[in-house]
Amino acid sequence: MIHRIIRFSAENKVLVIAATLVALLGAGWTMRNIPLDALPDLSDTQVIVYSRWDRSPDILEDQVTYPIIAGLLGAPRVKAIRGFSDFGFSYVYVIFEDGTDLYWARTRVLEYLSKITPQLPADVKTELGPDASSVG
Repeated sequence: MIHRIIRFSAENKVLVIAATLVALLGAGWTMRNIPLDALPDLSDTQVIVYSRWDRSPDILEDQVTYPIIAGLLGAPRVKAIRGFSDFGFSYVYVIFEDGTDLYWARTRVLEYLSKITPQLPADVKTELGPDASSVG
């Protein structure tokens, strides 16, 4: 089989060169016109709520993290909410359904957060995380 392919290629050099040029032109056109990312972002849309308060993790969990999670549970298109408390820091990750626009999600979280912040202790500083996906 391989001998026949080699013999055909040797006898029909012009046809092989023309097929190679057509394949190269097709590859060049494809590279310019197909909208693909080198590293596609397959992650979910998420918004991070970051809070600072100089207290122990237990107090932070009870007075900051839990009220934020409870207040954000009713937000539309929310798939999951995860909260983590550490010494002086609280992180709440709000994960939205597939296809949710990042800026729409950030706006919803800000709306719900404006209702929650009066319930938090006075010296808690709460802000949204960076405007980026979880991939980068």
